[in-house]
This record gives sequence, C-alpha cells and structure tokens, in this order.
Amino acid sequence: MIKASIDLGTNTCLLLVAECDRQQKSLGKVLGDYATVIRLGEGVDQKRMLQLAPMERALQCLKDYSSKVKSLGADPAQAICVATSQARDAKNSQEFFSQVENLTGFRFKVITGEEEARLTFLGALLPGMDPHQSAVIDIGGGSTEIISLREAQSVDIGSVRFTERFLKSDPVTDEEFWACQDAIDQALQAFIPWRKKFQTPPPLVGVAGTVTTLAAWYLGLHQFDPRQVDSVFLSRGDVHRMVEELKWRSVSERRALPAMEPLRADVILAGALILWRALEVLEIPGCQVSTRGLRYGLLLQ
Repeated sequence: MIKASIDLGTNTCLLLVAECDRQQKSLGKVLGDYATVIRLGEGVDQKRMLQLAPMERALQCLKDYSSKVKSLGADPAQAICVATSQARDAKNSQEFFSQVENLTGFRFKVITGEEEARLTFLGALLPGMDPHQSAVIDIGGGSTEIISLREAQSVDIGSVRFTERFLKSDPVTDEEFWACQDAIDQALQAFIPWRKKFQTPPPLVGVAGTVTTLAAWYLGLHQFDPRQVDSVFLSRGDVHRMVEELKWRSVSERRALPAMEPLRADVILAGALILWRALEVLEIPGCQVSTRGLRYGLLLQ
C-alpha cells in the first residue's frame, strides 16, 4: 500500500510518500521525498505562540503537499503527520492544526522529544549499521536529540532557537558567538551520562537539514543530491572548519555557498555550532550523514 508521512519541524516541513509492506515493516519504492523550509518556529522561543506569517507559509506548503499525496495515490487523511519542538512550545498549536485538517485533510499529532528521538533512530540508521552499537544525533530548529537503541534524550537547543536567542548580528560578533557556544556546552552536559555508557565512541549518524546541508557543502555540490550525501563522514575537524568559516561570513555570503538553501543561511551557523560542540563535548570523532530520519521512522513503525 502507498502511505505518506510528514515531519513538521521548527524550520523545515518534510513529506515522504512510499510503498509500504505492513507485514514486513519495510519500505519499498519511494515515490516522493520533499523538503520545504517554512520556519514555522519563527518567534516561538520568545513569544510561545505560532506567528501569523509562518502559519501562512506552513499552510501553503501543506496544501501543496496534500495535492502531491493525492497525485501519488495516497490519502491525506491517512497520512502519518507529526509536529515537533515548535508545536510543543506554542500555546496555539492545536488551533492551528485544526485549521490545517480542515484545509488539507492532514491530521497532526504533537509528539514528545523522546518519541521524536525514537522514531528518528528507527528511520535514520544506514545500511549495515548495528543498532545495538550506534547512535543518532538529530539537530532541529528548536531541539536536539541524541538517540541509541535503548535510550533517547532531547534538549532545547536548535538552529532557529539559538539564532534568535544569541546570533543577532550579521555577521555575528565574537561576544554573540561565545555566548551561544557556552549555552550549547552547558545544555550538552545532559548527554554526558549517556556517553559514559560507551567505552569507545559509538558510530554516530547525523540527520536533519543542518547536517545534510553541511555534507553537501563539504562535497561542493551545487545542487543537493541525497545519493551523494548519504553516508558522507564529517570529522570533528571538518565541522570545526565550517563553523569558523560561517562565523565570519554574512548571511548573504553564506547563501552563495554550495548547496545552501537561501532560507537556511541565517540559521546554519547555530546548527553547525551545535554539531561541532556535541562532537567535542561527547568526545566523538565525527558522524556519518543520513538523509533519512523521522519521516522514515513514521512509516517503518
């Protein structure tokens, strides 16, 4: 049967349409895999409310996705749709999702950080990886999750949230950068007990837009190609070098970098900084990149 899933995050809305085998709990042919930067979480960290312009962007995106789902042979009302950090924080999210259902047929569920982590882990692992020995880091717009097979943790550090909170100049000042790094390092202390359970660094998979964008830039791609990005290894040093370059560039200069989505250019520094500090604080040499994640886990569950 043909099924669809939607991952509506703080920065990006992702749609997956694929053939599914329920008995085998496996995915067959992927019929469509779409990503749109809508920044639904804009202003949520400060105001705890979804704002009008981002909601309008999200609605337009979801109307388009509803048409795509129908054209590919699936039913929007049967799609598995979840919202994450921005919806957990916003007081008016349920009102917004009622409007979404009326206009598109999509029924959204707001999931916890722990549930988000579990489903991301399920969908993100690369072929041949041992789930018992591997871990996944998911850097979103509002939160970051680190997940292993038996444990998942989420902290409220994300590319949009920390850009709005700390990185307000263009280009950023040294004071803003160091304040952001200090706050990230402090939040990452929550993951130290998890890391101590591994005698050696676990193979780490990085997912979501920050990591895949950094991988495409690392490869020098002019257009994003998931077939080339999947399984790329980014070392701690690679990520540090990219952070240093992003730090001195203006947002307009970042937009000119290979494979950089224009609407991601302002928040990519915060996302890259979170990834670099996670590798440093948790003493992990690097991560492999996966273009999969939560939307795949939703269909595989």
